[in-house]
Amino acid sequence: MRMPRFAPSQPRCRRILTPRRALVHPPCAFVSRVAPVRKCVPIVLLLAPLMLGPLGARAAAPEGAESVKQLMSRDLIGAHGKEVRMISVAYLPGAASLPHRHDAQVFVYVLEGSLIMQVKGSPAVTLGPGETFYEGPDDIHLVSANASHTAPAKILVFMVKDKAKPASRAVNAAGTP
Repeated sequence: MRMPRFAPSQPRCRRILTPRRALVHPPCAFVSRVAPVRKCVPIVLLLAPLMLGPLGARAAAPEGAESVKQLMSRDLIGAHGKEVRMISVAYLPGAASLPHRHDAQVFVYVLEGSLIMQVKGSPAVTLGPGETFYEGPDDIHLVSANASHTAPAKILVFMVKDKAKPASRAVNAAGTP
């Protein structure tokens, strides 16, 4: 059976750009290879809330969009059961973290690039090199995103936390695990 050709007004394929590579896929490949684009619209509208997080127009970051490297971990002298961690986080262009919390005091220093940061109950801020950001133990970190779609960003993080608790845990936008 021959596959019908797409109408001249429909593109044969679309380029989807990700930070590491360009993917090419036929329109509406998830519905049918021959489905008209108008059949895709209802499906896309239904899936949009799942694809978009609290970042609005920013899509969820592709896997591996941020690189976390632990630089140091030490017991905090004079505070039994507490530790301090130093980590670096590198964000690819356009990358963002999903909402999360640390159950720790977190001090962020921007090394390069620019980032958009927001904790629940506060306005989003854009930070550049040399600027700082603080997260308290009860804060929900809603937005942590590279503000640039062309340049990477890198931060240095100091975290004071309970040794028994994880460094980070995912939450939804409402702040529940």
